[in-house]
Order: sequence, then C-alpha cells, then structure tokens
Amino acid sequence: MPALDVHSFLGLLVLLLGAAKLCGTLAQWLGQPAVLGELLAGVLLGASVFGLIDPGNPNDPRNPVLHVFEEIGVVLLLFEIGMETDLKKLLRVGGASTVVAVVGVVVPFVLGYTACWLVGVGKLPSIVAGAALTATSVGITARVLSDLKLLHSSEGQIILGAAVLDDVLGLVILTVVAGLTDGKPVTLAGVAWTVSVAFGFLTITLVLGRMLVPPLFGLLHRGRLPGAAILLAVMLALGLSWLAHAVGSEVIIGSFAAGLLLSATQRTMEIEHGIRNLAHFFVPIFFLMVGAAVDVRALDSRTLGIAALLIVAAVIGKFVAGYAPFWFRGRKNLIGVGMIPRGEVGLIFAQMGLEKLKNKGFDVKLFSAVTLTVLATTLMAPPLLKWLAPLPPGEPTPPKPEGIAELTTEP
Repeated sequence: MPALDVHSFLGLLVLLLGAAKLCGTLAQWLGQPAVLGELLAGVLLGASVFGLIDPGNPNDPRNPVLHVFEEIGVVLLLFEIGMETDLKKLLRVGGASTVVAVVGVVVPFVLGYTACWLVGVGKLPSIVAGAALTATSVGITARVLSDLKLLHSSEGQIILGAAVLDDVLGLVILTVVAGLTDGKPVTLAGVAWTVSVAFGFLTITLVLGRMLVPPLFGLLHRGRLPGAAILLAVMLALGLSWLAHAVGSEVIIGSFAAGLLLSATQRTMEIEHGIRNLAHFFVPIFFLMVGAAVDVRALDSRTLGIAALLIVAAVIGKFVAGYAPFWFRGRKNLIGVGMIPRGEVGLIFAQMGLEKLKNKGFDVKLFSAVTLTVLATTLMAPPLLKWLAPLPPGEPTPPKPEGIAELTTEP
C-alpha cells in the first residue's frame, strides 16, 4: 500500500466536510433531515459518481484513516445519544422495545432468506443476506429522530431501545454467521455467552459507573479546572468503547453507556457543548462514508431484481415489528418506519459475506444487491418519518434543544 500523502488528505477532508455541509443544507432547504443530504453526498463522492473516495478499496491509504474518523464519529454520536436519553423512560418502554427488537430481527431474516432462496441463491449466501436485514442503524435513526424533535417521545424511546437491542442481537447473529462462513460449529453455549457478555457489560458498567462517575465529576466541578470535564468525558467514551470491544461486545454499547452515565452530572451542559464541537467534524464523515460504500455500477437486471425483493422484505419486516407491542397506544407506524434504516451494521454483514463467501455464491453482484438495500432503507426512512410526523399546521418550529439536535447541518 502506498504511503498516505498528508497534505492531499487535508484537502480531501475539506472537500468531504464541505460536501456534507452543502448537501445537508440543501436537504433541510427541501424540508428533509440533514442526514439525508450527507448520505447522498457520500454517494456522489464515492465510486458510483465522482470516485473521489472508495471505502471498498483496500489499496487506498486514505481509507484506514477515514475509517478511524468514521468510528470516532459513531462513538461520539452514540455518546451524545446516551446523554440525551432518559434512562428511566427508556426502562419504562423496555417491554415494548424488546418485542419490537425481536420481531424486527426474526421477520426480516426469514423474509430475506426466503427471497434469496426463491431466486436460486445458495443456502449460506442467503443466510448472510437475510442476516444483513436484521440490523437497525441506531446512529441514523437517532439522528433523524433528533432532527424531527421526536427523540424524547414515547415512540422515539421505543425505537431507540429497540435499535440498541437490535445491535446486541445483531452481534449474536454476526457471531453465528461468522462461525458458519468459517466452517466452525455453532453451539447454544457460544450463543448464550455472546448474549451474556453484551448485556452483562452494559449492566455492570451502569451499576459501577453510577457509583463512581458522578462523584468524580463533582470533584471536577468544585475544582473548576477548564476543559477537564470535557477531556474526562471523551476519555470515558473512548475507554468504555474500547473495553466493550475488548470483552467481545459492540463499541457502540460502550459509548452509549458512557453517555448514560454522564446524563445527570453537574457539568452536563459543558460536556454536551464540548462533545458537540467534536461531533460537528466527525459525525458527518460517518454518514458520508455510509453513502460512499455503494457502487451502483455493479448493478444489472438480476441484481436489481434481488435488491428489489430484499428492499421489500427489509421494509415489511421492520414495519410489522412496529405493530408487535399491541398494548402500546402510540403511533405504531412511526415506530415501524423508525426501525427501517440498516446503515453501517448491514454493510458489515455484506462485507463479511463478500470476504468469506466470494467463491460460494456471495459474489460482487449479491453484495451490491445487499448494499443497495442498505442504502435504500437508510435513505427512505428520513423522508417517511418527516411525512408521518410533521409539525401541526400553523405551529411555529420549536426551539432546537441542546444536545444531539445540534449535530444537524443548519442552513
């Protein structure tokens, strides 16, 4: 791999951030959430159109650095989401979130597997394709809910809780599918261990953190050391993200837990302001790279047909999940639509299939069909949520709350 040209990379960052800002502003001008424009900016700058970035090219020395920026963006975004989350309210809707998450995993998997099997795709590639439909992109969903001022609604909390659970369940499925693609036996004990690690990490972190973190930040508050609270918050977010990965869980679970721990400290507003400034740089890169991951040039009629079937399966599977908690009296259609975007998690499944099953049926065409499905579901959710949850006629736009709402790209 050639060495990274730092000076050219700085110019690329200017271009990426400028494109994300411009397209995000244009999306808001058209009445859509800014994240939609940032995703489309990635499509334009990716291999599909201008070819300025190609996340799938292993020989591009810029990709490892962009991937690090992308991961930091996810960590900061989930940290901000955690700080904006009312844990008590989230626990109150925990039953509904669990039902939505489980149904939203099982139904899309069955529909995706069946769709691929019906068109002649092999068993193992069909399993991987079906598994790619099980995830919900918590980052993209929460960003859109924040843009629409819905993050603190009952529907928003159910979606957020279900999306986080989806990532835990997705980790289990990813572990199982990885074992299948490697030819390893999948045991019930192994699956149970993966589940236990994910939930155990989150529980232990919250219990111990509630005892240790508030007193520590209380000392900082009395000491009034400039910037110390923000630095410690970033260290906590990165540290718990690393620890979550080290014990075999998901990075985003660690950053989300860090945000929950700092949501009620004495310096919450200062921390939110500092993290928000960092997020203005890293988070748009995350959404832009998601859009850049798809190369539409690889699509032919058969691939488009498979993609169409997978898109239908992906939408129906998650929309049905929104109606699973029959006792909930809120807007079930809003929950169903909020669970639709797959985002980066679905792409992880697709990339794994391409790497390990390229000679067993999961070729570039099937990869393109799955990635097109991921992109389509990610792009359709923001306008659908906007359509389902408009402001009442004549009501002025409410003031934007502090927190992750500030990550939007204002015109």
